[in-house]
Amino acid sequence: MSFKSTNPYNGEDIATYKEHTDAELNTILVNSENAFQSWRHVPIKERCNLLINAASLLKKNVDRYAKTMTLEMGKPISEARGEINKCAWVCEYYAENAELFLADELIETDASESFISHEPIGAVLAIMPWNFPFWQVFRFAAPTLTAGNTALLKHASNVFGCATLIEDIFKKAGYPEGVFQNLFIDHDKIESVIAHDTVQAVTLTGSGRAGKSVASLAGKYLKKSVLELGGSNAFIVLEDADMDKAIETGFSARMMNSGQSCIAAKRFILVGDAYNKFMPGFIEKVKSIKGGNPMDESTEIGPLARKDLADGLHKQMKTSVDMGAILEIGGVQDNAFYEPTILSNVKPGMPAFDEETFGPMAAIIKAKDKEEAFELAANSQFGLGTTIFTRDTESARRLIDKVPDGAFFVNELVKSDPRLPFGGTKNSGYGRELSKEGIHEFINKKTVYIK
Repeated sequence: MSFKSTNPYNGEDIATYKEHTDAELNTILVNSENAFQSWRHVPIKERCNLLINAASLLKKNVDRYAKTMTLEMGKPISEARGEINKCAWVCEYYAENAELFLADELIETDASESFISHEPIGAVLAIMPWNFPFWQVFRFAAPTLTAGNTALLKHASNVFGCATLIEDIFKKAGYPEGVFQNLFIDHDKIESVIAHDTVQAVTLTGSGRAGKSVASLAGKYLKKSVLELGGSNAFIVLEDADMDKAIETGFSARMMNSGQSCIAAKRFILVGDAYNKFMPGFIEKVKSIKGGNPMDESTEIGPLARKDLADGLHKQMKTSVDMGAILEIGGVQDNAFYEPTILSNVKPGMPAFDEETFGPMAAIIKAKDKEEAFELAANSQFGLGTTIFTRDTESARRLIDKVPDGAFFVNELVKSDPRLPFGGTKNSGYGRELSKEGIHEFINKKTVYIK
């Protein structure tokens, strides 16, 4: 079997990758275990120095890596460069902070000395998506490798070119053979990998269906798991908001990466007169977005990563309209490209409200007051993050617990940042990436008691 990467903008084939045979897969797993036995003892300062090397390679080769990303999944080239630079940032962040995060944690007891020792656990399998093909991997790999674990990457098959480059970065940065390896396998091989004695944990970023499958397998084989799944983030605009800033931020929060982001603002909940203040400017802003060849510097929105993704988004739009939503602008599909779309009069029960819409489609919901707005925001199977726009930030503080999400952003779009823990609740998954919490997900917190 082989895997093919195809340019979603023009449909041209880019490259073909052969699936690893069972023998090759077994060799990779054995190499990972062998590498771990020595890698776990490498001093933390040396591991951090290798992260600096990786960051340097990323920054020196921004254009090369960004081009591969854009060709494989259609991200506008300017956004692709930003993604590569963010990967360098997460490497530098953990190079600076990992030693502190992994230091022994002293605890006073009746012992002469007692503390928590942070130790690596072994090989961690990462099942990663195509929408941020470098960032999703580096935000996992930087802390996981620096904690002393080894990594096995099962990337999305349409971005195996990115996966190849990432493995090459770690090799060129000086990481020992077997510490970071790609798995070019289909989904039917994942269970055998999770079941293998080498693998101690699995992390997945992807759909809810994939998350349930992987969580089930992890439970079956008693392996630790972290899941970062879908989202339908609410973007609440109160009447007192800075409307120009809310429009500009809402536009970015929905249309970035051609709308293909789990933490994108998807449900815009406009309170009272905020509807009349927000809608005209938001519609004009979305109308003005420049689509086209994602390799062109001026392109702001490219195609979706595959035609079937555009097909699915179009079906969600049509079903919502059939149920009473109003198509304000957009709603036109051309192969993998989907025209930026705004639906108004969206209500619970419609796909545009209930489901994750993975593409450039904004759902507009009216709320009569702040209380109803937060009831609507919380009315979701997902729980990644909520944004609220208001000038009264002190009042916003008192609303933090109104939506049980993993993040609450005031006057800013929900975003990932190496310094802050990232993750969700409900059907958006469990566990945390990034920050101190991220590096602690795949370690053994060993209690040490000396008397």
